[in-house]
Amino acid sequence: MATTTAAEQRLLGLVREWSAAELAGDWAALGDLLTGDFVGVGPQGYLRTREQWLARYSSGAVRTTSFTVDEVRVRLYGDTAVLIAAQTQRSTNKGDNADGAFRFTLIAVREEGRWRLAGLHVSPNAAAAAAP
Repeated sequence: MATTTAAEQRLLGLVREWSAAELAGDWAALGDLLTGDFVGVGPQGYLRTREQWLARYSSGAVRTTSFTVDEVRVRLYGDTAVLIAAQTQRSTNKGDNADGAFRFTLIAVREEGRWRLAGLHVSPNAAAAAAP
C-alpha cells in the first residue's frame, strides 16, 4: 500500500471540498477554493474564468444532484500539483441534461500555505461511457 505525504493528504482534502461545493452548488465555497486567475476548460472546449465558473451556480443555471470523484492521482511539483481523476455527475445546465462521466485534470497551487485550484480541464470519459 502506497503512503501519502501530508501535502498529498491536503490535496485530497481540497478535492473533497471542491466536490462537495460543486454538488451543493455552493458558489461562495467554490470562490474560496479558486485562485483569482482560475480558468476552467469544459468538456466541449469552452473556457470559463473564475467569475464565469461561479456564475453557473450563483445564477441557478447549473443544478447538480450527484457528483462523484474517484481514481485521484496526485503529482507534486513544489508549490504546484497536478491531479487527475475520474468524475461522474447527474446535473442540468439551464434545464438541459448535463449528466456524464468525465476525466479531469486539476492544477493546484499553494498560496500562503494553502492549496487552491488554479485550473481545471474536463473531458468526456470514453472508457466509462463504453462500460456495460
